[in-house]
Amino acid sequence: MTTAIRIENLSKRYLLGHQRKEKYVALRDVLMHQLRGVKQRVLHPLSQNREDIDIEEFWALKDINLEIKQGDRVGIIGHNGAGKSTLLKILSRIVEPTSGKITLKGRVSSLLEVGTGFHPELTGRENIYLNGAILGMRRNEIKRKFDEIVAFAEVEKFLDTPVKRYSSGMYVRLAFSVAAHLEPEILIVDEVLAVGDMAFQNKCVRKMGEFSTTGMTLLVVSHNIAVISRLCNRGIVLQSGYVNYEGSALDAASRYSEITSDRLQTHKDWPENAAPGDEVVRLLSIGIHSEPDNNRDVLDIRHPIIIEFTYKVYRTCSNLNPAFFLYNQDDIVVFISSGAHDTEWVNRQRQPGLYKSRCYIPGNFLAEGSFYIRAIINARDAWNAPVVHVDQKYAVGFKIYDALEGGSARGDHSGAYYGVVRPILEWSTTFNE
Repeated sequence: MTTAIRIENLSKRYLLGHQRKEKYVALRDVLMHQLRGVKQRVLHPLSQNREDIDIEEFWALKDINLEIKQGDRVGIIGHNGAGKSTLLKILSRIVEPTSGKITLKGRVSSLLEVGTGFHPELTGRENIYLNGAILGMRRNEIKRKFDEIVAFAEVEKFLDTPVKRYSSGMYVRLAFSVAAHLEPEILIVDEVLAVGDMAFQNKCVRKMGEFSTTGMTLLVVSHNIAVISRLCNRGIVLQSGYVNYEGSALDAASRYSEITSDRLQTHKDWPENAAPGDEVVRLLSIGIHSEPDNNRDVLDIRHPIIIEFTYKVYRTCSNLNPAFFLYNQDDIVVFISSGAHDTEWVNRQRQPGLYKSRCYIPGNFLAEGSFYIRAIINARDAWNAPVVHVDQKYAVGFKIYDALEGGSARGDHSGAYYGVVRPILEWSTTFNE
């Protein structure tokens, strides 16, 4: 397969200026400092006073080597400051690298911020033709795609209005539609789609999903890991300017969850005076247990998981209810469970004292991946209205792996096995000859 993008030893350095912190000085020192500053400004009026500035080197990217094939749909993920946008700007020829080399094969269209490539004084109609010309397209080619672009962007009524009067959402709709329909070989999209409404975002994702059939190469930066997993066939994780991981989109999403999160802690304790809660109840500890995986952050998919709350009640109360939200690595709620299913204690009055509540998740229920717990303890007030006393979002977390020796729903399947849960369900077959 043809290489669409080749990146070799790419690095980008920025020089950051920091105002020097002043220590306590005498009035004489301040006056002398000001006189030196006046002299500097008279002799060199365009220069800054370098005595007040510390210069720091910052490497946004360091020794990046990547090869992206034609038709690949590549998701680039990483925390803020990892170098994602810098990489896209270099590939879009907006920023020059400090060192290294990039080779692009084909026409490149970029959508890095609202209104990229638009002239604010020109109308939507004129900007469509301008963008096409920038891409090297002939007028008849643009005209052939014109109606499709306008229909997708849903800006027919404002087509002859200068785009400087467009809202940010209208800007995004037209900019994406132009970038996607004018048939570039390489399309580069940053987080700009987050400006649009949800319906338009879904429309864009569906459109980008069609690119796999056209041979277009797609690079997209997004913090929405679910979109990256669904849209892309490859994933790249950047961390502090380096490539931390390169592989399948699903594996990249898992890797990103691991390196950017401290949620994979299976037990957490709090001192009573600082524990989450209030004067009614406090959560003293929460833990994840799985025999024989105790004291491990990575649990076998086949073994049951026990979630244990330890909490102290300070006032007599009724309908006290420990509960939790279980989130997966894409911040999607897998399920919610509560102590309302504890038949011994539901609707039972709780006297002051120390309590432990446990919830059991059966083995072969959750899929592979990372999960975390949002811990809740609520109750009912005198008017039977719900009151939340504890709400700890990243309480504990754990990772589940699927054992190679079998015994799970995966069976002998060695490839990607999708889904939020992975139960072993009962099957039956009949045959009539």
